[in-house]
Amino acid sequence: MDQQQKASQLPSEESLKQNIRLWGLELGFQQVGFSDIQLGEAESRLHDWLQQGMHGEMGFMAKHGSKRSHPAELVEATCSIISVRMDYMPEAMNGAAQLLEQSERAYISRYALGRDYHKLMRNRLQKLYERIAAEYGPFGYRVFVDSAPVLEKAIAEKAGLGWIGKHSNLIQQQSGSWFFLGEIYTNLPLTAEQKSDNHCGTCSACMDACPTDAIVAPYVVDARRCISYLTIELHGAIPVEFRKAMGNRIYGCDDCQLVCPWNRFAEPSQEGDFQARHHLDDVSLIELFAWSEEQFLQRLQGSPIRRIGHERWLRNIAVALGNTVDNNRSDTQSKEETLAALQSRAEHPSALVREHVAWALLQHGVQIPSTT
Repeated sequence: MDQQQKASQLPSEESLKQNIRLWGLELGFQQVGFSDIQLGEAESRLHDWLQQGMHGEMGFMAKHGSKRSHPAELVEATCSIISVRMDYMPEAMNGAAQLLEQSERAYISRYALGRDYHKLMRNRLQKLYERIAAEYGPFGYRVFVDSAPVLEKAIAEKAGLGWIGKHSNLIQQQSGSWFFLGEIYTNLPLTAEQKSDNHCGTCSACMDACPTDAIVAPYVVDARRCISYLTIELHGAIPVEFRKAMGNRIYGCDDCQLVCPWNRFAEPSQEGDFQARHHLDDVSLIELFAWSEEQFLQRLQGSPIRRIGHERWLRNIAVALGNTVDNNRSDTQSKEETLAALQSRAEHPSALVREHVAWALLQHGVQIPSTT
């Protein structure tokens, strides 16, 4: 069936959109919008960002050429995109900012406390497609959740789900920014929603709060300075210049969202899978540093954290343990436990781990012979 024939069998566009929104909400999405495939403005911004090398080691950002900004090149016959958001803010959110002040406790980005969102959202998007197809017949589609070369935030902005803030995250006026995005590329004839107005105004809270000054200009984040990049995407040694600023952040960073005034409207997620597992919202660095690789893999089964592997997990925690020297506690036992934990990994088989452990020990005034 060609596009013209398919369009003739569909209800009015507004009726079709209304039904898709309703079915999306029934599946647990908090918002559903519709975008066209004209992403020229976002393509220009991406090109400038890549030209400046701000993507660091994330070669995948440049790998697929124009497919990222030309959806029909990625999925043939795509003419519109269904964009959805799903809130993930866990119930245990009140103490997040305070946790950053407790240097002996681990801070993990709130999105990663529970189960991996990719599979859950892909399944829901697949069900949304099936519901639409059951009503109107099959159509061309492909589901994406933070996968493949997709400009998800630019698409969501065009779909009316919010505006891209100065920290480069999408912000929704009534819900803040604690949410995931997903898309269905489709050949259904759906026009774009009215684009949301930008409500950041003169606020620079996110820029001022960034520990490593990664937001180098409004709406421009240099990933090479971002703690989320350093703890997740970077495979090698964390640059020494950023280690102190990392504090106790061992996986990702939420500082820019924690200070965003729009997040005062955010509501906790009702998804059980997004709630904290293994007490990751309140756990000591020493406890996590003691996990064997087997324990790491077993306890983080189904977690987004698992993909960094045990080696980078230890690398990140070693830096955080090095930063406990700046805490205001005069707890001798705690310091001795920290040193013992670090020394237990001083001869780790990984040179990457050894180097970061040596740096951490040095912060506590303990120097060990250099090894390679």
